[in-house]
Amino acid sequence: MIGAIASTLCACGDFLDENPMDFNSPENSYITSKDFDMSITDLYYLTRYEFFQDQDRAIDYLYGTDLLDRGDQTKSNLEAELTPSSDISSKHWKNWYKVIASANMTISKIDGSELNDDEKVEYEAKAKFFRAFAYRTLVYLYGGVPYLDKPVTSYVADKARESREFVLEKALEDAEFAAENLRDITDANVKDGEINKQAAQLLASELNLALDNYDEAINYATEVINCEGLSLMTERFGRRKSEPGDVYWDLFQRKNQNRGAGNTEAIWVAQLANVDAPGGGSRSNIQFWDNPSNYLLERHCSPQVNKFKIVTSENQQLTPFRWPVDDCTGGRGIGSGYANYHFHNEIWVSGDAEELFAEGSQAFREDPEWKNDIRNSNYNFIRVFQFNNKDFMQSHPEFGTEIDVMDPKANFDMTDDEKDEVSFITGDFGETKLPCRGLTGYQAKVTTPGDHPDALILNKETHDLAGTAGGTFCDQYLYRLTEAYFLRAEAYAKKGDYSKAKDDINVIRNRSNAPAVSEDDFKVDNTGIGAGLDYILDERMREYGVEEKRRLTLGRMGTEVFFKRVKKYGTWYSSEHSATGEDFKEKFTLYPIPLRDIEANTVELTQNPGY
Repeated sequence: MIGAIASTLCACGDFLDENPMDFNSPENSYITSKDFDMSITDLYYLTRYEFFQDQDRAIDYLYGTDLLDRGDQTKSNLEAELTPSSDISSKHWKNWYKVIASANMTISKIDGSELNDDEKVEYEAKAKFFRAFAYRTLVYLYGGVPYLDKPVTSYVADKARESREFVLEKALEDAEFAAENLRDITDANVKDGEINKQAAQLLASELNLALDNYDEAINYATEVINCEGLSLMTERFGRRKSEPGDVYWDLFQRKNQNRGAGNTEAIWVAQLANVDAPGGGSRSNIQFWDNPSNYLLERHCSPQVNKFKIVTSENQQLTPFRWPVDDCTGGRGIGSGYANYHFHNEIWVSGDAEELFAEGSQAFREDPEWKNDIRNSNYNFIRVFQFNNKDFMQSHPEFGTEIDVMDPKANFDMTDDEKDEVSFITGDFGETKLPCRGLTGYQAKVTTPGDHPDALILNKETHDLAGTAGGTFCDQYLYRLTEAYFLRAEAYAKKGDYSKAKDDINVIRNRSNAPAVSEDDFKVDNTGIGAGLDYILDERMREYGVEEKRRLTLGRMGTEVFFKRVKKYGTWYSSEHSATGEDFKEKFTLYPIPLRDIEANTVELTQNPGY
């Protein structure tokens, strides 16, 4: 096909008829079930690498969406970042076509193998699942893409783009085959981290939804919801259940993500911590500079608290936080992308956010959404930070022992006039904005407060972390049961059945002790994307936040939804914060097709509009 694909996927030509005897090749490597297990393990690895271990590229799924903000001195520059020659456009394209190439090779070798009939079907189902998953992701990122369903054994450079609908239909065929033939998640032979029938059913539901096949999407999601081996976690569980927290907090503690830990909500979990699991294990458990790296969610999405300074009335700059530290302050975060106003404040209140916040911290903390939803508790969305610099606290007891990013002077032991004389520096360039890179509310799931791996802790008494911290050192969800409720609710909403849609959303909200949403609430459309969709996207933000590959969700819903949501809520991509002085453009909802592939193709490989 195209240059990068061909060079990546093609290991040899087909002009020699040889039978290799003393080295591995496609001709002698796909014979036994052990051979095919190794091939499928590679598919797990390639998927995990793209989503979690390709250094900063793994975080691309969050940037350019309606989730994150940046420091005042940092300007968004999508014009420079999203070009046909950029790493962003080329790496994701290359990585997913590697998955497709490996899946195609596996499928092509099944008939000539020593597998029995049942094994042939099972390995075909596994490979087709990954092929469907890869094509679906490419479509959400790039739109229609070239489609290959055979292994590349010689240079091919004459593949044009297929339509979005064509590729999604092909992916759906694969997903449905996988759903029919993969083992049920309750099967004793399905290991933690392994794909299963329910994961394939979720993929089929999602693809049907992307193709506007609402009834089929509902049916597949219902199959998952009705699986007797699956249920939302509603009681404390796992290795830290005796500590202060709640069941939502438990979901994200190290070693709690898998069914083996009693987690009945987990459907497909990327195994980042265990080297003996399908596709599992990092090359290094403690080094984010390596490639494959650790998942850099902590580094990007928790604050760099040592940037935060309290400025006294005598203009003395005080540092209340040490960094990096294994506590609630966020590990070794650098705050590259922190929650924007909508994510940090607006979605957590039922009233008008600006009016509530103008009244002070008590007003918004008394809002029923804010105070009841456990996903917004300080265990899970940390906004109250305990000072960890003992010298500071001993020298300046008037500032107390903690700071609330929503009302930073609330705990100062001083008069109002004295408080007025205190100010803050929140970054390298004298910024005073809160929340900010140096102090912002963040989802605790991006790190493991008080539970970093021992190899990263330099001093267990002071909790000082090594400079190689910055990763999120636990397994990561690819599918939780909540996704089935979200997909079914979205399908119902698009059919106009808001009653059933809000019922599904309320199942998720009930687990989180959030007030039930009414049908009228569900019909609110703040951005003009269609009744129900705004609420679903807000609820996905509450339930997942940075856990979700947000660019894929918006990309699945289409250009109009993506564009309007970012225009409304993506403040960092507005003209005020753009290096070009321009607002977010519609073209940024898709990545550009890599230039090297366009130039290497002998037929026209059309570029996405605007690039």
